[in-house]
Amino acid sequence: PMLITNHVLAGALIGLVAPRRALTSAVVAGSASHFALDAVPHWGVDDERLFLRVAIVDGLCGLAAMALVYRQVPRARRRPVLAAIFGSCLPDVDKPARVFFGRSPFPQWFDDFHAGIQREAAHRLRQEAEDGLDKAGERTKRQLIRAREALE
Repeated sequence: PMLITNHVLAGALIGLVAPRRALTSAVVAGSASHFALDAVPHWGVDDERLFLRVAIVDGLCGLAAMALVYRQVPRARRRPVLAAIFGSCLPDVDKPARVFFGRSPFPQWFDDFHAGIQREAAHRLRQEAEDGLDKAGERTKRQLIRAREALE
């Protein structure tokens, strides 16, 4: 699976340009970005233990990114940004649901589609961290600065 932090940052970018009152559109656009990112070659392993070790760290980084984005986004942009982040992360709720509840909350056809678009390989962790997190983080930072300046 694509690192959740990358989905958080993509959602933040989408929310920054989404219309303020169109929260449903922000959620839908965030969800669409999730599938677009999942179709890009990225890291993935069949080793459940290794996956969980990386996923826990990544989940904490994703939460920290959400908190940082929330603090930096101008108040008028917070709702669409959070809505898009929600949409961009929602399809991966199946991962913690399987760990904690033993099953996905989604219908089987959805899980099959989601699994079918993944282009994963174990050697891509460095690529995903460098290309995804670095570039998306830098873009998000630039957009946040522009949004703050526009409202000042």
